[in-house]
Amino acid sequence: MGIPAEKYRYHDHEKLAHYANAATDIEFQFPFGFKELEGIHSRTDFDLSRHSEFSGKKLQYFDTELNESYTPYVIETSIGVDRTFLAIFSHALKDETLSDGSVRTVLSLPAKLAPYKAAILPLVKKDGLPEKAREIMDMLKYDYMVQYDEKDAIGRRYRRQDAIGTPFCITIDNDTLQDNSVTVRHRDTMQQDRVSIDQLKGFLAKNM
Repeated sequence: MGIPAEKYRYHDHEKLAHYANAATDIEFQFPFGFKELEGIHSRTDFDLSRHSEFSGKKLQYFDTELNESYTPYVIETSIGVDRTFLAIFSHALKDETLSDGSVRTVLSLPAKLAPYKAAILPLVKKDGLPEKAREIMDMLKYDYMVQYDEKDAIGRRYRRQDAIGTPFCITIDNDTLQDNSVTVRHRDTMQQDRVSIDQLKGFLAKNM
């Protein structure tokens, strides 16, 4: 999910529940310090043994290789969606100082987790560019969640998309009407590639 291994650590429990023989937490380094992200507990054969005892049903597994029966152990893991979201969000959200001294807020979510996959941006609101942009949006919208935006200067629109985590901005300019290609801007590097419209789907699929 885009988080490097050094952001995690394991914390072994010293005090264990009476039914457990091991327990550890996976902790994540939030901006406010390391906190539990996931708990993992070995409950031994306590659960199935007790269930068997009170139900009167045999809950054992016969191992043909060992030629013996045993009651399986239960490994319990618990991870919350809310804390996972907070970990991903807090790692991805940052303010970057650019070479010209300006600061941009960028949400560097992995493309597969980003709510919007691409923004469709006509350079200006005239000369047939909005109409061409709508055509491209109609082509992509059944495969990807895309957003159309024609308000404000292109730089401000880029910044808006950076802040909500959109991986790609597809800009339609006057050259698009001549060469049937668009400029695709990468959120994280701000690199811009010229891509033929008929290759856009493949480009996005390759980079998701």
